[in-house]
Amino acid sequence: MNPETEYREGLEELASHYKDILRLLGEDVDREGLEKTPMRVAKAMQVLTRGYEMDAHKVLTDALFKEDYSQMVIVKDIDFFSLCEHHMIPFYGKVHVAYIPNGYITGLSKIARVVDIYSHRLQVQERMTLQIKECIQQTLHPLGVMVVVEARHMCMQMRGVEKQNAITTTSDFCGAFNQAKTRQEFMNLIHNES
Repeated sequence: MNPETEYREGLEELASHYKDILRLLGEDVDREGLEKTPMRVAKAMQVLTRGYEMDAHKVLTDALFKEDYSQMVIVKDIDFFSLCEHHMIPFYGKVHVAYIPNGYITGLSKIARVVDIYSHRLQVQERMTLQIKECIQQTLHPLGVMVVVEARHMCMQMRGVEKQNAITTTSDFCGAFNQAKTRQEFMNLIHNES
């Protein structure tokens, strides 16, 4: 799906529901500033949830290369934006991914695309972390995978406890990363520590 030109089925119905939501919030849906808002929001929501239409495993296998490299491959500071499934309010931050190849590597941009696919769904940070790790593990069959996600949740910043500086960190790992030394090497590398 090209987010600028193609939209999924149900766009008109989605816009109609957003018009009803605006009305229920007490707005005049016919005033100039809101006339096109329902369709704008419907299009935005389809873009923000386009990950449902994409296959993360296929993204990795489309750029799969035989390679004897067997040291850690790290793609860090991958920016992401997602929508919390509990409030449909954004959470955003950075994802750091490492894997140790086992005969095959994938294009580096494909790791970032996997993050985009899982983040462009209604999510919780914990599940997104697990999904990224499992996708890489199941598709590349590396010696190990580790994923760390650092995020700010607007549902904590704008409402509820209203803590603007809180950062949530989640991690998941398998294989060679079960060894504390390997995990520590990854953590040192993503935080630029010797």
